[in-house]
Amino acid sequence: MRDVARIHTTKNGADMTERIGFIGLGLMGKPMALNLLKAGYAVTVHNRSRPPVDELAAEGATAADGPRQVAEQSDVVITIVPDSPDVEAVVLGAGGVLEGAREGNLIIDMSTIAPGAAKRIAAAAGERGVHMLDAPVSGGDKGAIAGTLSIMVGGNREDFERAMPIFEVLGKTITYCGPSGAGQTVKACNQIVVALVIEAISEALVLGSKAGVDPLTVVKVLSGGMAQTRVMDLRGETMIQHVFEPGFKARMHLKDLGIVLQTARENGVALPGAAMVEQLFTSLIESGKGEADNSSLLTVLEALSHHEVGNKA
Repeated sequence: MRDVARIHTTKNGADMTERIGFIGLGLMGKPMALNLLKAGYAVTVHNRSRPPVDELAAEGATAADGPRQVAEQSDVVITIVPDSPDVEAVVLGAGGVLEGAREGNLIIDMSTIAPGAAKRIAAAAGERGVHMLDAPVSGGDKGAIAGTLSIMVGGNREDFERAMPIFEVLGKTITYCGPSGAGQTVKACNQIVVALVIEAISEALVLGSKAGVDPLTVVKVLSGGMAQTRVMDLRGETMIQHVFEPGFKARMHLKDLGIVLQTARENGVALPGAAMVEQLFTSLIESGKGEADNSSLLTVLEALSHHEVGNKA
């Protein structure tokens, strides 16, 4: 039974009855946790490195020494860490979330991991009476900061409804996708499209620029017609300027494409475009640009054509 002493009300009238634990305070996680604090939730935080924990503690969060301690102080635990093994370690490992969780607690994994891994971890949690949702996000750091992420959710629908007030703080487009693993499957689909769109924009910019057209003109024209995309709206001009401060790191997109291709193999699906762009991302990471924004894929197309966008020489 929930402790009624913890209930308080936000300005919009929503009851904040759930104590939230948040594990993973990286490029996405830190602003997400901050938004939950601003919304009025009691938040306990943990991260592998200490500085982000101290930053959130200064904003009113409670610092925890590890995942188990986070779970002991929370009704809902959110995780957003790099990959499937990281989620398994945080949730199932020694000192992990399940060691501190109580029956009826909810885990929301907002990492991007393999659908199969999401199902396995949820099943292990279920054996302990702990509920779990896979709820990966799209929208980059800007969406995390603004609270406008797209959230795709797999798991039990009742758990989805329970988590909805939390999701509404973090995102704008919140979609129940189906049973456990479905959120991760939809995220894999999302990463195919984003990667191929970045590659297509890169091809267009290199072709237009090397043929003597101002790349800003290319972006302007394409943005006004059928070729318009959210990726071009957010990254078109920064790609031309070669400003690749990460909103989503290239190495993480390569990791996601590995998940895409693994999932495709498991389901007998041919993904020639995804396989091709995965190779281009591999080249990008091998050139030392893994920490740059995924839109830096442009530089691989430039190298193949021996032309830098904007250079009319």
